[in-house]
Amino acid sequence: MTRPLRALGFLTIGLFDRADPRPGHEATLAIIERAERLGFDSAWLRDRHLQYGISSPVAVLAAASQRTRRIRLGTAVIPLGFENPFRLAEDLATVDVLSGGRLEPGFSVGPPRRFDEIAEALYPDTAAHERFGYERLARLRRYLAGDAVSAFAGVEGIEEYSERIEPHSATLAQRLWYGAGSPESTRWAAENGFHLLTSSVIQSRETTDFDREQHAQIRLFREHHPDGERARVSQGLVVIPTDTATADQRERYRAYAASRAHRVGVPHGPKRMLFAADIVGTSEEIAQTLTQSRAFAEVDEVAFALPFSFREADYVQILEDIAGVLAPLLGWEPAADATV
Repeated sequence: MTRPLRALGFLTIGLFDRADPRPGHEATLAIIERAERLGFDSAWLRDRHLQYGISSPVAVLAAASQRTRRIRLGTAVIPLGFENPFRLAEDLATVDVLSGGRLEPGFSVGPPRRFDEIAEALYPDTAAHERFGYERLARLRRYLAGDAVSAFAGVEGIEEYSERIEPHSATLAQRLWYGAGSPESTRWAAENGFHLLTSSVIQSRETTDFDREQHAQIRLFREHHPDGERARVSQGLVVIPTDTATADQRERYRAYAASRAHRVGVPHGPKRMLFAADIVGTSEEIAQTLTQSRAFAEVDEVAFALPFSFREADYVQILEDIAGVLAPLLGWEPAADATV
């Protein structure tokens, strides 16, 4: 039986123009504001380095925290290979304080993409010694939890020092997510008490059926998480409802999905990555597809991904159809202050 959808979220990459980046960033903030008015429970930002998508989601979410009052603000995901856990902990805690405890940070581990080409810029003196495994994330969580990072705390002259990362947000360390794609990373996230972000790209192990593989990973997560069936799992898929779309939009949406259909059902690369199919159609058609999914039946939180290359007007139409038609068909109810 499918769980009623309890929490509705969306995910965006926040594209911008190289020559004039401000309008793209402003458009992302405007979409988050609109999503809150529509009743969405969460807004999630991707993290892109050396590309024309948001490279500093924490900074953008700091701005979003001052333009919203209720919607939760997430990252899906911050690749920790680019980050200093000490400094990132300070930034995350600051934004959580500014937002009133609405931050939902998600992470991944592993070497930065194209590391050989950027190592000199990123870690000019320590690249050969950096460790990009789970310990980096465990260290970040310890810092957010308030563990000591300094042997000194007290007053020196007129300055007062703390032994822990400041500001401290007491519950932030309990709201951390891990973006897992393999059974091994899924199990690690569960055993270490993280929430699970499962997306439209995962590893193939037993079959080339994306839904079966994702369902198996979610079950693995719940079996090994201390909270069991209550453990939080958020599913990210590309769903594109066409209820109020124009004829031009419907044509472009279907062409977009068709251009990516060749990826589905075929393992890619040495890690045998599987891609989920994009779901385009009316909200009733999408709801029927989702309720027939084994993986979707296991979750009650989603972060539906907005396609990277669409126009701002497309995003508005998609979000309005999701909140106004699709999500209620899945059992979701908008927040009391929503305008849908």
